[in-house]
Amino acid sequence: MAMARCSLLPILAAVLLAASLSLPPSAAAYAAMVDSLLPASATALSFEEGYTQLFGDSNLMLHGDGKRVHISLDERTGAGFASQGAYHHGFFSASIKLPADHTAGVVVAFYMSNGDVYERTHDELDFEFLGNVRGREWRVQTNVYGNGSTAAGREERYGLWFDPTQDFHRYAIRWSHDTIIFYVDETPIREVVRTASMGAQFPSKPMSLYATIWDGSSWATSGGRYKVNYKYAPYVAEFTDLLLHGCPAGSPPPCEGAAASATMPPGQRSAMERFRTRHMTYGYCYDRVRYHAPLPECSVGAEAEAFLPSGEARSTDRRGGRHGKRHRRAGGGVDSAL
Repeated sequence: MAMARCSLLPILAAVLLAASLSLPPSAAAYAAMVDSLLPASATALSFEEGYTQLFGDSNLMLHGDGKRVHISLDERTGAGFASQGAYHHGFFSASIKLPADHTAGVVVAFYMSNGDVYERTHDELDFEFLGNVRGREWRVQTNVYGNGSTAAGREERYGLWFDPTQDFHRYAIRWSHDTIIFYVDETPIREVVRTASMGAQFPSKPMSLYATIWDGSSWATSGGRYKVNYKYAPYVAEFTDLLLHGCPAGSPPPCEGAAASATMPPGQRSAMERFRTRHMTYGYCYDRVRYHAPLPECSVGAEAEAFLPSGEARSTDRRGGRHGKRHRRAGGGVDSAL
């Protein structure tokens, strides 16, 4: 989708965090992590200063002096926005509250891409939130594309330990020359390490940050079995605490805020492994239907026994199911999004 390009901006940041003493331990840990990445000169910018609307006319609305963004899906259209500048590595996050109730077919995406510049060789880092039928939770999907490698989808899907429709939760991408780390709140949920076998399929070109909501009826819920039901529209996704902290495209090295060394402390690595054991419901490395042999970067061990040949988790317990009564799972297995 075409987007008018503004001149490159300096490092952007908009972080609204309460004093750490008043935060629960998990939020305080996240605040400490973000503070360690931000330069002292970081300043909060409004939507008009840092972003531009992509589509959706009145389906994008600003609140709180432009610090909160609501994007909605109805029968007419979805909506989306993007950063005004592109970045080469950095830390990018948002606090997001997803639509509630029956959300089958609805897709909310928070991602980085350069598809408007490199049509056939684009890079992309995705958080995709996949809606579901009433009584079943949203699922989260991450994906990584490099150099137009869309034929080799590197999808993973997860349940969550909270209801993402009841409050805001933080989702972040930390991208460096050698690693990509996805976070939910303070917990890393996935790490992608550059390897020689990935070659150019590791994202390496400057990308912009995007947020969209759209109709994914053809695939998003049980492979397209359940469509968007517009009697529940509008579906509203809320964004706040939008953070752009990276190297503006074209800036000379070294660049402050480049996240050049995205190392993961042992405690966070343990948290990531626990999350993946409990909540990962699909992994491309275990999908023997799509890939007769795992992609080169996959290191498949004994944990593969926990997954079906389709890549779906064998256990039906890998679900978020800790939610309020309206959103508890009634039972059954994990839905496939493909």
